[in-house]
Amino acid sequence: MPLIGTFCLRVSKIPAVAGLVLLGGLMMAPASVQAKVLAKVEGIEISDEDLQLALEDIGPTLPPDLQGPAKESYLIDYLIDLKLVARQAEADKTMDPKDFARRLAYYKDKVLMEGAFGVLGKKTSTEEALRKVYDEVAKAQKGQPEIHASHILVESQELAQTALKRLKAGEDFAKVATDMSNDPGSVGGDLGWFTKDRMVPEFGEAAFKLAIGQISEPVQSQFGWHVIKLLEKREKAFPPFEAVRDQVARYALEKAQSEEISRLRKGAKIERMEPELTPGQLMQGQPAQKSP
Repeated sequence: MPLIGTFCLRVSKIPAVAGLVLLGGLMMAPASVQAKVLAKVEGIEISDEDLQLALEDIGPTLPPDLQGPAKESYLIDYLIDLKLVARQAEADKTMDPKDFARRLAYYKDKVLMEGAFGVLGKKTSTEEALRKVYDEVAKAQKGQPEIHASHILVESQELAQTALKRLKAGEDFAKVATDMSNDPGSVGGDLGWFTKDRMVPEFGEAAFKLAIGQISEPVQSQFGWHVIKLLEKREKAFPPFEAVRDQVARYALEKAQSEEISRLRKGAKIERMEPELTPGQLMQGQPAQKSP
């Protein structure tokens, strides 16, 4: 199965960092006891370890229904084509030697960086380390007010007054909401629990001023006119560790990487020939200001 066209397409789509991570793993990992040879190209062996690297590299781009022996055969053909194209490119001196050396130096730095971050990742991903980060973040969080409310949404102030009049006469809020409300997202007007910042300002201000059981006067927002009833209040609890474990792991790794880079920068002599952008300029796309 010829794969030259597929190879070119894949190379254009595979992020460089993904390949570097794999190379980093190859450089940092200890040699296996015995690799199984799956094919040879002009005497150059292709092993099951090469197959695993290819799987990690291009696996996500393969069709989901390509499984088992068919997938292995596909990857072996990919590696054969990879060897053939690389060998021919080397023979044809396709790349300028200086450019080739520069790229190798760049990739080496990236591989080593990814390897260092991989070691850092192992240290930050232990149960003890993650629990420590979680406890620190949870302790720093302040309780956030949260309310449970219902509303009736209508298009005019007159209809809002009509709904309010029915409620004051003793009708059930859910029934009036079912009869009159234009909000398809709430059943019987029930909005569930929410924090103030989740609602448009006019609605949020009015709802959070109510006492439990109190019904508001008509409130106008960009969506129409609301009549709001406050059902419950509470302080929003910080989510339990298991519910945010993945977010904690990402935060811990990013924090550790940032701290390591800051440490290295402080101890290094760095000279920039071009002006450095401030964080604000980076976000806004503004030009850098040169130092006087």
